[in-house]
Amino acid sequence: MRKFLLSWLLVCAVAVPILLSTASYAEEGQLDPSPPKGITVEALIQRFADKEKEFMQARDQYTYRQSVKVQTLEGDTVDGEYQEVFDVVFDDQGRRLENVVFAPQTSLQRISMTPEDIDDIRHRLPFVLTSDEIGEYNILYVGQQQEDELHCYVFDIAPKEIVGKKRYFQGRIWVDDHDFQIVKTYGKTVPDIRKKKNNENLFPKFTTWREQIDNKYWFPTYTKADDTLHFSTSDVRIREVVKYTDYQRFGSKVKITYEGKEVPNQDDKNQKKDNPPPPQR
Repeated sequence: MRKFLLSWLLVCAVAVPILLSTASYAEEGQLDPSPPKGITVEALIQRFADKEKEFMQARDQYTYRQSVKVQTLEGDTVDGEYQEVFDVVFDDQGRRLENVVFAPQTSLQRISMTPEDIDDIRHRLPFVLTSDEIGEYNILYVGQQQEDELHCYVFDIAPKEIVGKKRYFQGRIWVDDHDFQIVKTYGKTVPDIRKKKNNENLFPKFTTWREQIDNKYWFPTYTKADDTLHFSTSDVRIREVVKYTDYQRFGSKVKITYEGKEVPNQDDKNQKKDNPPPPQR
């Protein structure tokens, strides 16, 4: 988020800490620091990162609706709001499109939505770490913890370095200890951007929860942020909610895999049901 009418603040680059405040996890069960059983930490990291890449690729073959609401608050009073609802669909050529179905005029006054904000909402909030990216991160195993009905391994992650204009995730992830899948993330996208010409672009901490779709993929369904952004001239409290609903697999010929096996789409299943193979003689 970019603050309007800010004085220039020169900030030197600093290393980002890998650990976040433990107060952020007060709602979680007790953290058990004991190591995982029956698997090394390195193998565990590789397994959930492989799943993350698999799920991200599979989600590209699903239609869904995404709704975004960003509010600024003065105390508990909302004094500005940005909303957008769009459907991720496919045209008759199989090309992925975003159809905006609701986008009222923004009433935000103290901040503005930047291209980085929009890109984070589209790409960084849903998926944070794939097997293609694990070499770019410090990944610290911190223990085991109960998350609702799931028993999870917990990791803190942060980028080893900030390269160019690339966006990264810094925070904590919870990995289901049965299927080795990320089921929750907490943290923020980094780096915050501070430039000349009254330009500060700061980003809130967020939590993303996932649910199992089609009994296979853990896709994001709800993201929430409630944070205070500390601009050089004032603080701005921001509340953000992103919902992902109505997941439906698109009937394309693109192969989707799960645990190394191709997953047939519904059209293929229906075709086999309507046209059973001839009897064997």
